[in-house]
Amino acid sequence: MKVTLRAAAIYNLVWGAWVVLFPNHFFELVGMEPLNHPMVWQGMGMVIGVYGLGYWWASYDPIRHWPIVAVGFLGKIFGPLGFIMNYLNGDVPFEFIYTLITNDFIWWIPFFIILKRVHTTSNWKLYEA
Repeated sequence: MKVTLRAAAIYNLVWGAWVVLFPNHFFELVGMEPLNHPMVWQGMGMVIGVYGLGYWWASYDPIRHWPIVAVGFLGKIFGPLGFIMNYLNGDVPFEFIYTLITNDFIWWIPFFIILKRVHTTSNWKLYEA
């Protein structure tokens, strides 16, 4: 669990910094039109980077800090769902799916395994009495 969360933390911090510092680079790589307002994409990079900090802190005690993992897991589910809805509506090109591979899909199984372990060892306690 510790290795997974630290890898996710490093990935998110690097990806977030890349998007903040070079907001058009992803779009150039996949042949998409750059955004009219790159600060929106940079804001997404900042949020992803902050998730990285949360994953790093959760890595010290994943059982205790499972809500951080759960929030990250939900984001990794809802992000692709949002992509599918926007793609079907014609609002985003298919090439945008490339961000989902490394931001979401590869983390589904490891995060699920962490949350399953938490469930079997702690009964999902939010707070100690």
